[in-house]
Amino acid sequence: MRDLAPDCLNTRLLDDFQRDLPLVPRPFAAMADILGTTEGDVLERLARMQDCGRISRVGATCRPNTAGASTLAALAIPPARIEEVAAIVGAEPGVNHSYLREDRWNLWFVATAPSDDDLAASLTRIEAASGLAVLSLPLVRPFNIDLGFRLRGPRRPLGPDRAPDMAALHADDRPLMQALSAGLDLVPAPFAALARRLGRTEADVIARIASLAEARILTRVGVIVRHRALGWAANAMVVWHLPDDAIEAAGRALSQVPGVTLCYQRRRVPGVWDWPLFCMIHARSRPEALAVLDCARALPDLAGLPHKILFSTRCFKQRGALIEAA
Repeated sequence: MRDLAPDCLNTRLLDDFQRDLPLVPRPFAAMADILGTTEGDVLERLARMQDCGRISRVGATCRPNTAGASTLAALAIPPARIEEVAAIVGAEPGVNHSYLREDRWNLWFVATAPSDDDLAASLTRIEAASGLAVLSLPLVRPFNIDLGFRLRGPRRPLGPDRAPDMAALHADDRPLMQALSAGLDLVPAPFAALARRLGRTEADVIARIASLAEARILTRVGVIVRHRALGWAANAMVVWHLPDDAIEAAGRALSQVPGVTLCYQRRRVPGVWDWPLFCMIHARSRPEALAVLDCARALPDLAGLPHKILFSTRCFKQRGALIEAA
C-alpha cells in the first residue's frame, strides 16, 4: 500500500486523527493546517479511503452500556452452515461487528441495542432463526476499550482507561451519539450539517460532543479505521482462565502491553465459558501477534495461566453501534 507508507499524507491523516478530531466548525480545515495541505485535499482523501473500505467513518465510538446496551456473543456453527448463519446474524440491525474465529465457538459478534430488553429480543431472534444457542458475555469491567493505535512506529501501550462520568449524559444525547456512530458528513462544516438534521445549533452539537468525550462516554472522536483493510490482518482475541480475585491486577497489567489493543473482563458462563479475561491483539502477521502474546504471557500476573488464542479468519460486518431504534 504505497499510499500508506510511513511518511505519506494518508498515514499521517490516520495516525494523527483517530482521536482528537478538532471540535471546531471546520474540522477538516483545521486538520489540513496541521498536515500542511488543503481542506479539499483532506476531504477528498477521507472520502476515497471510505469508498475503498479503509476507514469506516469519521465520527465517534460510544462507550458500551452507557446510552444503550451491548454484549459480546458467540455461536458454535457447523462448518456447512457458516454462510447461512452469518447472514442471519448480520441481518440484525444491532449487530455491529461479526467475525469468524478459530474455535468451536466460531462466530463472534457484538450486539447493541437501545435497551436491555431490545438486546435480549435481538439475541432471541438470532437463536430462533438459526436454531443455535447464543453465548452472551456482557462486559463486566473495561481495562482498555480504545482501539485507536498508531499505524507507524513502535507499538506503545494505549494507557489505562478511566471510568465514565455518567452525570454528563443528557436525556437528548442519544440522537447525537447515534449520528456519530453512523458518521459525520464529509463536508466542510459537518457539525452544522448534523445540527440541522437534529434541530439543534452547531455550537450546541460541538459542545455536547466535547462534554461526552471528556466524560469518556464517547471513547474516541475521529477517523475510525478498518484495520484489516490497512494491512493489520492478524486479529487475535486471547482469553484467559483465572480466579475472579486475580482479574483486576492481571487486566491492568495486560492492558499496558504494547500491541494489546483492547482489554476487558466479561461474564463467565459456568460449564460453558470460563475465560473471563479478554484481550485483543492487532498485528500485521501471525508471528507479530504471537510475539505480543509472548510478552503478555511473561507478565507475573499471567505467567503459567491457561489461555487460548482465537485468530479471526473473516470479517462479516463492521459498523457503528445501534443506540436508538430506527
